[in-house]
Amino acid sequence: MNLTVKVALAGFVASIGFGPVSSFAQDASCTCTTPYQGAANSIGSIGHANGDVMVSQAAGYGPAKAGNALDFGSRIVVGAKGAASVNVGSCNLDVPANSSLDISRIENNICLKVVGSEQTAAAVSSEHTGQIPPGSTANSRLPLFLFGGMAGTAGILAATQDDGDGGPVSP
Repeated sequence: MNLTVKVALAGFVASIGFGPVSSFAQDASCTCTTPYQGAANSIGSIGHANGDVMVSQAAGYGPAKAGNALDFGSRIVVGAKGAASVNVGSCNLDVPANSSLDISRIENNICLKVVGSEQTAAAVSSEHTGQIPPGSTANSRLPLFLFGGMAGTAGILAATQDDGDGGPVSP
């Protein structure tokens, strides 16, 4: 196998290892599910938003307003002095203070998941600010194992590289 193919294969394997974790795991614990009808523009909307309520938009989070369109991947975050409701298909949910609502697609259904206050704070902190949630020890050895695997792969590729002269190896 020539060096170019080995390097391409090693790069592909490394890119899989660094892929987003969310693409490998799907949490199916929905608060409410409704069949996906193949809607053209949006799958639902915000019924009401009072107080401290934010909704994810193309450019980040913005203030939520009644009638805002919702689609897959939308997230509504309600602060301590807020409340909201959403209407998606047959699901009409209230989102209480200190919680969030995530909208995703699982097979041919729309999944709405309300997450409570302690989980909302951790989700917003780690996902949107890049900070380590409070109480977390940040003691993951995953980076060590990934780096060690890549170094080992590079060593094996270097040791098995064919120099291309076709002759016997000299002592």
